[in-house]
Amino acid sequence: MSQTVDRALSILPLLAEGPADLGQVAARLGVHKSTALRLLRTLHEHGLVHRQRDQRYRLGARLFALAQEAAENLDVREIAHPHLVRLNEDTGHTVHLAVREGDQVLYIDKVESRYPVRLYSRIGRPVAITVAAVAKVILADLPEPERHALTARLDYPAYTSRSTPDAAAFRAELAAVREQGWAVDLGGHEESVNCVAAPVRGPDGAVVAALSVSAPHVVASAGELLALLPRVRRTARAVSDDCSGRTPPEDTTPPEDTTPPEET
Repeated sequence: MSQTVDRALSILPLLAEGPADLGQVAARLGVHKSTALRLLRTLHEHGLVHRQRDQRYRLGARLFALAQEAAENLDVREIAHPHLVRLNEDTGHTVHLAVREGDQVLYIDKVESRYPVRLYSRIGRPVAITVAAVAKVILADLPEPERHALTARLDYPAYTSRSTPDAAAFRAELAAVREQGWAVDLGGHEESVNCVAAPVRGPDGAVVAALSVSAPHVVASAGELLALLPRVRRTARAVSDDCSGRTPPEDTTPPEDTTPPEET
């Protein structure tokens, strides 16, 4: 990278900490004030920094507009798909990606299991929102008032004996999911199918999607599927990093307690 471009870009993180004057910018860059001034003027012309009346500089409105535009045009499905394929190759099980649209959570991508027993799920089709692991991950991230209002207007079908019975139980489960950072569906929609899911986060840290691994009992037990949870979470973090343009940090996630709940 050119030294001039490198210095100009180095100004932006400095101003993200708060307004700074010319001397502070020059000192941080290790350059003469005249050099810092030229860089600031160029950034100012492009709307990336703004000079205040007190002669200090702050981040410009154009920078925020660009960030918002980038976020709005983010294609999480395109970004996530290679990760879903790798997760499917590693596990052999069905992998889904889902997003929220209004009061529904929809599958927007799917990589089929390599096993002959397949799951009946389709891209573009809503999930069973009160039991699906992907739905729990997405709804758990909502602000509490919005989460409360949504859970109050949902219906709670008894798909199986493990289905979520009512709004109070669903809120309690979402609170637990929000705390732990992952969700499961152990026979809540279909007695014979289990699922584990983790959140995909956008540049602002909010959950923008959820990815999951699902398998029927005849292919993988609940315990075997839960043992894949660390891998599912790593994949979700990798998608999140790609969505946000971050360099992935070293993985220091402690082992999960993935003991399946006792049968009832």
